[in-house]
Amino acid sequence: MKLSQLGEVGLLAELERRGLAQGIENDAAQLGELVVTQDALVEDVHFRLDLIDWRELGYRAAAVNLSDLAASGAEPEALVVTLAIPPETEIGDVLALYEGLNEPGVPVAGGDTSRSERIMLSVTALGRSARVPGRAGAKPGDTLVVTGPLGAAGAAFREGRLARPFLRLEEGRELAAYAHAMLDVSDGLAVDAGHLANRSGVRCVIDLERVPLAEGATVEDLGFGEDFELLAAVEDSGRFAAIGVCEQGEGVEIRLAGQVVPLSGWDHFGGQGGGDLR
Repeated sequence: MKLSQLGEVGLLAELERRGLAQGIENDAAQLGELVVTQDALVEDVHFRLDLIDWRELGYRAAAVNLSDLAASGAEPEALVVTLAIPPETEIGDVLALYEGLNEPGVPVAGGDTSRSERIMLSVTALGRSARVPGRAGAKPGDTLVVTGPLGAAGAAFREGRLARPFLRLEEGRELAAYAHAMLDVSDGLAVDAGHLANRSGVRCVIDLERVPLAEGATVEDLGFGEDFELLAAVEDSGRFAAIGVCEQGEGVEIRLAGQVVPLSGWDHFGGQGGGDLR
């Protein structure tokens, strides 16, 4: 079997089944109050330099990791950065990259560099959280909420650019105090709701009419992913937009005008959803 057949979720499940990885069901690893997450951005897979400049690339690499800390209700403390890059790269471009990495205000505290034919930027983010909701605590009767509009990344990609992720660290800490489950929306609304449903043993029912759309976005853009808003299961929606409910059952049900409809998403090895470049 090939990775393209198994997919990312299948690979993680197989690693768990074989005892080769453990505690990997959430957005970040939790070691006591220490929360650790890591994401890699690979040129021509996650970005192209005709769609994003060096400083924005650095900011993006920091932001996607900080989004996982936000989903963990964590206060960020440091970033550790590994950069693999062609040696003919201009020094000014590398400095702009690190300026972007520092823009969110979380210090770069270490890392590594290496020679490579293509750019690969891997960031580890460390933070602390008193309570990580995780993905496994949603209950039938919970309301599903999001912290902001979705679809901006898909809309931007259709226009030949990459959207700048929002940082939802404050919202993450607020929700972490009471959410039964929480994760960030990075692989598409339906896919990420499926992660929550699978780990919690519930069915997530989402009404697309209730999903706040970013400016210029359409319902189809909800399958692109990379919005980096937070999706949480809570008893009371409070100030956040309620988009659905958790019910007894399994899987995800996406509704539009009362009818069940398909909604695609992203798989890192299958490539569905956002296209050939993410």
